Amino acid sequence: MQTNDLTHDVLCAGILVADHVSTPIAHMPVSGELILADRLALTLGGCAGNVAVNLTRLGANAAVCGRVGDDLFASVLDRMIKEAGVQGVNLIGTPGCDTSQTLIVNVKGEDRRFIHTFGANRHFVAKDIPAAMARKVLYLGGYLLMEALDPAETADVLAKSRASGVRTVVDVVTPGPAEYLTRLKPVLPHTDVFMPNDHEGQLITGSSDPVEQAKVFLGMGASTVLITMGERGSVLANSEGIFQARTFPIDYVDGSGGGDAFAAGFILGMISDKKDLDCLVMGSAVGASCVRAIGTTAGVFTLPELTEFLKNHKLEIRRI
Repeated sequence: MQTNDLTHDVLCAGILVADHVSTPIAHMPVSGELILADRLALTLGGCAGNVAVNLTRLGANAAVCGRVGDDLFASVLDRMIKEAGVQGVNLIGTPGCDTSQTLIVNVKGEDRRFIHTFGANRHFVAKDIPAAMARKVLYLGGYLLMEALDPAETADVLAKSRASGVRTVVDVVTPGPAEYLTRLKPVLPHTDVFMPNDHEGQLITGSSDPVEQAKVFLGMGASTVLITMGERGSVLANSEGIFQARTFPIDYVDGSGGGDAFAAGFILGMISDKKDLDCLVMGSAVGASCVRAIGTTAGVFTLPELTEFLKNHKLEIRRI
């Protein structure tokens, strides 16, 4: 399931998931009850796949790598990624494993519900990352979820990438309460942009305050920290200070993939040599575009749509 080994502006490495997504239903079914949804969609999910597809929609040259099982869903993910136009595809088959899958249930007026199986993502390791494929940015999505991804080996991959002039972006998924700081300590000193959401930040640091979370991660060595907070906006911290951004107004349909779309917009700014706050604006706009449609990538702006949107909308950002 490989297309080529040429270099690309961005290599997106990490978790790949087949998402089963429902359009919003009236309520959660009780035992034995059948509820009808307007649509049940099988879509691409997982940080690495989503970010690669979103970057491609935005006109960037992106590649993706990750693990899949030896089942039908491996072929489905391969097909969806290639049909989306991603220029480099490196999916590693894992014998005896299912491809990772998530059941996403949307209920009107409520937050999404998730049922997930780790599948092949459980076996992803640092040597699976073909870092030489990245020209400008190496994005690692789903760190902390992939239990076989050794912190020291991961830090070595990131350090070598930075030494070659490639900037590094690390995103995390935290499946529940655990001791995460020891897995982050080797990695953050080699991370240019660290981007958890506020819930993940609380599980990692124990603090519910996104500003305090950002200070912890800066203190651990990350160059820039971006804490996303859903409809409450985001917090960005770097050597120039700490900033809080609101959100762009948008018609909300489904929040699936909003964080990954935010990451793609931010990275688009990075490969365009934008400053952090300009990247924040781009990330906020692309993240907002994602929630307009069912699924993790269907609503995401194209580059002309993003350009037009930013001409007509301003993002409120204030220094804290």
